[in-house]
Amino acid sequence: MATANASTSSKNARKKEVKKETGLGLAYKKNESFGEWYSEVVVNGEMIEYYDISGCYILRPWTMVIWETMQAFFDAEIKKMNVKNAYFPLFVTENVLQKEKNHIEGFAPEVAWVTKSGQSDLEVPIAIRPTSETVMYPYFSKWIRGHRDLPLKLNQWCNVVRWEFSHPTPFIRSREFLWQEGHTAFATKEEADKEVLEILELYRRIYEEYLAIPVVKGKKSELEKFAGGLYTTSVEAFIPNTGRGIQGATSHCLGQNFAKMFEIDFENEKGEKAKVWQNSWAYSTRTIGVMVMVHGDDKGLVLPPKVAAVQVIVIPVPYKDADMQTIFEACSSTVQTLRVAGFRAEHDLRDNYSPGWKYSNWEMKGVPLRIEIGPKDIANKQVRIVRRDNGAKTDIPISCMVEQVQDVLSSIHENLFNAAKEKRDACIKVVHTWEEFMTALNDKKLILTPWCDEEEVEKNVKTRTKGELGSAKTLCTPFDQPSLPEGTLCFASGKPAKKWTYWGRSY
Repeated sequence: MATANASTSSKNARKKEVKKETGLGLAYKKNESFGEWYSEVVVNGEMIEYYDISGCYILRPWTMVIWETMQAFFDAEIKKMNVKNAYFPLFVTENVLQKEKNHIEGFAPEVAWVTKSGQSDLEVPIAIRPTSETVMYPYFSKWIRGHRDLPLKLNQWCNVVRWEFSHPTPFIRSREFLWQEGHTAFATKEEADKEVLEILELYRRIYEEYLAIPVVKGKKSELEKFAGGLYTTSVEAFIPNTGRGIQGATSHCLGQNFAKMFEIDFENEKGEKAKVWQNSWAYSTRTIGVMVMVHGDDKGLVLPPKVAAVQVIVIPVPYKDADMQTIFEACSSTVQTLRVAGFRAEHDLRDNYSPGWKYSNWEMKGVPLRIEIGPKDIANKQVRIVRRDNGAKTDIPISCMVEQVQDVLSSIHENLFNAAKEKRDACIKVVHTWEEFMTALNDKKLILTPWCDEEEVEKNVKTRTKGELGSAKTLCTPFDQPSLPEGTLCFASGKPAKKWTYWGRSY
């Protein structure tokens, strides 16, 4: 039907006013006005639309395909680990929320409360979940009785609300966001520890294998760990343009603290009463914001092929007196061939836009690969492919198009990852003294430095570096530790160093 309509309208194409001017360029440059550039890209690239409540955003289909692609991967992987999906209510009462004091203190400023129903005040205010530990764990206590009830492994895909007040940013810092949150309970700490790292590896794979973003796996400091937890691991990304780290996803071992608060007991194999060991882990739509920040350029979005809603866009290139019906048919045939081969492909047969306008439009939306088809291409039984990541143009025979497209898309992912890693690695600065630390911080570096691992020292660094751009803090202690020669001193305290730790400003 589309081909028939296109061929009919093509007869009148020359009579129509064809839009040649692009009018699609970004007003801001990534290297000059990063914040404004980012806001412009996520709107013009049709990722989000601003809503009339500050900090809330409409996630458009272009975004949701990316989220669903990651969700499909992660959901399948956790099911292999025998994690089951569930859904718990959005609301939680104040007395339950207050049960774990350290936990709620960490979230208190962000908790949104429902206080009215119509014009009537509620007798008891109800909180909207900022996370679901306190929502779920009263029921873990009910469901777990003996060692045969363990492990209990649940996950939910849901939204949460954290009423952030400072500098809301689409995907990165919003009042409502989508995420998954896994909550598990085990008989032993060894089982819990093992799962923490298995989940963290899945988060690394999301970033590196799907979003083409290099991350560091490591452990959070006591000051930065999840409130009420035993320890927190994370994958950390870095944005070279702003010199800020960004927590990509977290996998927490909660220890037995919540088990004590919520009386999650079980009878072990010896018939003794024991507390369970618990984990919680989550990643959110923040992942998508990191992807935009890392890969986007002055033309707009640059989407990694594995998550792009459209991997290949096919565009007809008409010339004077060309047989447009034949060109449109070639475009439709190309799309059909690619779809049968498993690619997400579309064509743009709109006849009131010039090819140049279409190029700019699809570049803005970040489509990884463009295929151009004109009269010469049809005569030569070829198509022209143009990469979004580096602009490289290649003419390829139709006979081996499917194989070539697959190879190019794989190459695009590899190139995006390598370019991002190269830029990040160029920002890593190893320092040993306070003076070197301050210089590196002001130069927007990702700082790796020997540290004594003392909470008071970290608090002191935060205080001493406080300024308009925010304080420096620990990002993570990487699992992959460089050698630490005996006698190495902490950069901030002069005490013996215990580990290498990444520091910097963060989102």
